[in-house]
Amino acid sequence: MPENSGGSFDVVVIGSGPGGYVAAIRAGQLGLKAALVEKDGALGGTCLWRGCIPTKSLLHDAYLYEQILDAKRHGIEVDRVRLNFEQVVKRKDDMLKKLGAGVAFLMKKNKVQTFTGYGRIRKPGLVEVTAADKSVTLLEARNTILATGSEAKFFPGMEPDGKGIVTNVEILNLKAVPKSLLVIGAGAVGVEFASLYRSFGSEVTIVEMLDQLLPLEDEELARELRKLFERRDIKVHTGTKTESIKPSKGGYEIRLGGKTNAALSAEIVLVAVGRKPNVENLGLEHTRVKIEKGFIQVDPYLRTAEPGIYAIGDVIPTPLLAHVASAEGVLAVDHIKGVEVHPINYDRIPNVTYCDPQVASVGLTEKNAKERGHVVKVGLFPFNPLGKARIEAEEDGFVKIVADAKYGEILGVHILHAKAGDMIPEAVAILNGELTADALSHAVHPHPTLSEAIMEAAHAIYGKPIHM
Repeated sequence: MPENSGGSFDVVVIGSGPGGYVAAIRAGQLGLKAALVEKDGALGGTCLWRGCIPTKSLLHDAYLYEQILDAKRHGIEVDRVRLNFEQVVKRKDDMLKKLGAGVAFLMKKNKVQTFTGYGRIRKPGLVEVTAADKSVTLLEARNTILATGSEAKFFPGMEPDGKGIVTNVEILNLKAVPKSLLVIGAGAVGVEFASLYRSFGSEVTIVEMLDQLLPLEDEELARELRKLFERRDIKVHTGTKTESIKPSKGGYEIRLGGKTNAALSAEIVLVAVGRKPNVENLGLEHTRVKIEKGFIQVDPYLRTAEPGIYAIGDVIPTPLLAHVASAEGVLAVDHIKGVEVHPINYDRIPNVTYCDPQVASVGLTEKNAKERGHVVKVGLFPFNPLGKARIEAEEDGFVKIVADAKYGEILGVHILHAKAGDMIPEAVAILNGELTADALSHAVHPHPTLSEAIMEAAHAIYGKPIHM
């Protein structure tokens, strides 16, 4: 196949997820000539098409469905409520198409040239793009940003089989709600799908090798989430390993070992044991880029060991979150342009898991803070005393604040509640502003709101919560 010249660019971004396309937009905003390379036919990456957005669409509809089923306690009588799962999926798919078109529009608006094909580095300063017809386009790149993301990880014997063993990709294409679902892995992906399919009526079981749901979150929140999941009849097995998965009549037989030694059956098995970075076949062997434990190594400005090559998002060892990738994309391009930049403080990155109830956090857990040598004080306030929580019939959960005992600086905020994701931005501002618990306790919050729980948790650090 002949090779074509695609031109010369200040920045070539490989990968169009929330890191890559944001980096390309930023480059256009700063007057840099930018190109965006994407192997799929549409822009947006895993987050838009196979991750954040479609999952949250299903979660929202599952939450709404349960609210309608329970509407009678609010004095609203609804007859013959029926779930039309086909329409739920269609709404999701229609929304994705519109959002994908929006990303494409932003590329045109910011004068970013897009190339469809597999991008890899032929040598520093030269990116080759191989299209589906095997034709090759060469792009001269003064700077290259690697934003190729990650994909689902699985262990031997757990490989997707095109039938009922699925990852986060295949489960989005189910045609009907399964009668039973077994989820292997209790990270964000696992608990979100467990939550939404339980709301839709599936019998759900979660198996986690470690000792708690959401292993990266605060232990106290994880314990309470487990109680609330079990109250919803979601079965949870922690400290348990999946020994084998074998086809059986109507689905699969799963053999468990560890704390739970048992044989279970399920129609669908979701493998959600983590993600692995897409760093293979990028031509890195032609560069000085270093890889350790599967991740590309970068400095605080996202530079690799090869001058002119940056890496962002899931391919580097920072939190695998869309908003982290976007922030890194902006930082990398600003650094290329010569704008004054400040390295990202990853201790202040918020995380939200959109199960029901939601889990949101920013900063250090109580355990993390102690491991770093802090003497800590903890303030905890439940939602059930609050008028707003009673009004909305969303009384489960609490706010937990972890503070330094000597100076009162707030080190972490952790929220378990149906609206936790909407509440956590206040906590991000609190940590960025390095507020003390005393200062937060004197910040007047509007009444009645759920945010009062944050103020009350600050009071609780000093043993003086008002409504408890």
